[in-house]
Amino acid sequence: MALKRGALVAFANWPVALIQAAADALFKVLIAAPLVGGIILTTLVIGADIDERAPDWRVLLTQVVSSLLQHRIVLIAFVLSVTIVVIGGSLFVFLIKSGTMGVLVRGERQGPAVENDPLQFKSLALVSSFSIELFVDSARALFRRYAHLGFVLMAVYVLSAAAFMGVLLWETPVSESFGYTTLVTAVFVLWVTLVNLVYLLIQIVIAADDCSVASAARRVTVFVRQEKQVLGGIFVVVLAMMALATAASVIAFTGLSLILLIPFVWLAAIPLQLAAFLLRALVFQYIDITSIAAYLGLYRAHSNRLAADGVSGVTVPAWPPPADLTNS
Repeated sequence: MALKRGALVAFANWPVALIQAAADALFKVLIAAPLVGGIILTTLVIGADIDERAPDWRVLLTQVVSSLLQHRIVLIAFVLSVTIVVIGGSLFVFLIKSGTMGVLVRGERQGPAVENDPLQFKSLALVSSFSIELFVDSARALFRRYAHLGFVLMAVYVLSAAAFMGVLLWETPVSESFGYTTLVTAVFVLWVTLVNLVYLLIQIVIAADDCSVASAARRVTVFVRQEKQVLGGIFVVVLAMMALATAASVIAFTGLSLILLIPFVWLAAIPLQLAAFLLRALVFQYIDITSIAAYLGLYRAHSNRLAADGVSGVTVPAWPPPADLTNS
């Protein structure tokens, strides 16, 4: 029922899915720009001998890195460009996520029990809360805290990646075996997945309770401890949905790639690929927003129970302010 409500809230506030998809695509383009620039620096400015016929992108990447390591000034410029783009793009993503959370918090909070009643447009209209004003106000209210939390996440990513590479490069009797590498990689992926889940829950609590990052982290600890079974169920279902969507997109792009081998016919595949990219981005964003709305509903019920039990310091938050339903 939590996922059903989350899906309906996400559908009723569909503009945030478009905004999230556009922001995600822009972030990827920004990241790609300095990477392409690094290859241009290596091949043109440095004049390095790069084998363009390299069959594996990893071979090409190794050649680029080795060439940059021989020219420290160019390497420093390349690293600075990537760092600036990552920080600026991340701040932009944090800003968009702040507005998205504010919209979803209001929509989930003010909506009736649409998951229990027959599906009607009137009830979905009550769940819909998107407006430019609310999105901007939410972005202003939450951006600083989301940026703080986001940089903490980036630090955790860097430390985790360093630990992962250190474990892989640490010479042991079994370090060169395939099973060892697979196990370490699986543990790393699981760790990153759990970190992302905790990060998302803290974001949700910050928006739902209008509290600080530290206070949200403490409340998430209580929330997870008391609702771990339902949280685990939602997490597994969402993960399965992501896996199925990824498999479907891989199959679709593989089929379209085969068309590119046919002379002249490949022109018809270009708009199909663009449509597939757009559909893939929207589907993944819809699943993401569905999970957020589901967690929001679960946390709201959790907070209401604590407030009804008279737990110290727990109140039903009043932010964001409710919409004027009579004028909606």
